[in-house]
Amino acid sequence: MFDEIMEKFEDSPSQQRVIRLLLERGFSVSDEGRVVSGGIEIPNTGIAREIDVDRRVVDATTTAILEDEQLRRIFQNISAIPSLMDLAPVLDLSVLTVTVSDAEATGIVAAVTGAIAEHGIAIRQVISDDPEFSDEPKLYVITGQPLPGELINEIRELSFVRKIELQ
Repeated sequence: MFDEIMEKFEDSPSQQRVIRLLLERGFSVSDEGRVVSGGIEIPNTGIAREIDVDRRVVDATTTAILEDEQLRRIFQNISAIPSLMDLAPVLDLSVLTVTVSDAEATGIVAAVTGAIAEHGIAIRQVISDDPEFSDEPKLYVITGQPLPGELINEIRELSFVRKIELQ
């Protein structure tokens, strides 16, 4: 799906940057063509400044979204979820990031969270990038305590794991 969306903007790398930002942040587009998060409007100048494009590129992108029925359905229904990842150091939480060889394989979340649960560690949050919307999707598991070395090794040895990172 991500590739299909980006193809619609293949003639404009600047508009692709707008699309990527909207998807990454979970920003919606209102009927009026304004970028919103919930009921809060985000000024196009702020979006443009964030990704180093002209404000008119943001306007053109939201107009194109509203004119395309498929894009309209996606961008009028997308939403952001709060993440504990950036708060982890402040709250003394641990973040395990798992990069896999095939993000569309089944059982990835179950295998990783199951291994953590078997060690009696409480999971505070699990976030998984959608392989349809991300170039390199990852699984993020935020736990209330540090992961022991044996668990890290156990997860690393799972057949689908390409790389793990700890924060």
